[in-house]
Amino acid sequence: MNVQIFGTKSCNDTKKAERFFKERRISFHFRDLNEKGIANGELDNIKKAIPLEELIDKDGKQYKKRNMQFMVFDLEEELISDPLLLVTPIVRNGREATIGYKPEVWKKWQ
Repeated sequence: MNVQIFGTKSCNDTKKAERFFKERRISFHFRDLNEKGIANGELDNIKKAIPLEELIDKDGKQYKKRNMQFMVFDLEEELISDPLLLVTPIVRNGREATIGYKPEVWKKWQ
């Protein structure tokens, strides 16, 4: 199992996802979106499992701060340039991916 968690240290669901994998002694790689964004290739792999429209957090602070509800924009471009627009956590295991806290899905990966 090759688990990656994309999120922020301040996100409660990201903390719960990390705890889920730690409790089961499953190693994972954490990517803090505040420090390093998401690469084009990573986004391509994630969007094979999750539609791009579901990845943007329309209820999030960053979306509202930038007044994006009033803008027309290229979704993929914005997610690459501003990773804080992503719903977190994004948990990826190979070709599979989830957004949010989804322990019922992660249990099936074991």
